[in-house]
Amino acid sequence: MDILEAILTRRSIRKYENKPVEEALVKELLAAAMAAPSAGNQQPWHFVVVTEREKLDALSHVHPYVTMLRQAPLAILVCADPKVEKFPGNWVLDCAAATQNLLLAAHGLGLGAVWTGLYPDAARMTSVTELMKLPAHIQPHSLVPLGWPAQKPGRQDRYNDERVHHNGW
Repeated sequence: MDILEAILTRRSIRKYENKPVEEALVKELLAAAMAAPSAGNQQPWHFVVVTEREKLDALSHVHPYVTMLRQAPLAILVCADPKVEKFPGNWVLDCAAATQNLLLAAHGLGLGAVWTGLYPDAARMTSVTELMKLPAHIQPHSLVPLGWPAQKPGRQDRYNDERVHHNGW
């Protein structure tokens, strides 16, 4: 699959087959996430791979849009260590870029994934920090449920010419 096809056909997948994702594929996903650009090349990210059913089920309660974790075989928690930032506050952007790479890699490998945001909701971030026993300085950014897709949504054309401005507004 070429890169434009991957970008234009990637969809949020919320239903998964009852089938594990091999560790080698998880490593490829993480390598893709870590290839994302970051401010000052500081790469402030950390990733928590969650495969234990009890933890996935517990995480499914951190906010109303992560219930699909109850059937996902895997989730990746994208976090940041602001202590390593060269440009304070950019960890949010860096983690967003890493998450997008992760989603595209999953799609390219035939997996399904959905981006569920934690940041900037303080309650969600606190719940995940406590549940996953994150160090106090680590900031949870997003939670990505993953698995073999049990749904195949079609391509959608989202291009909107009304949102394009040339040389000014």
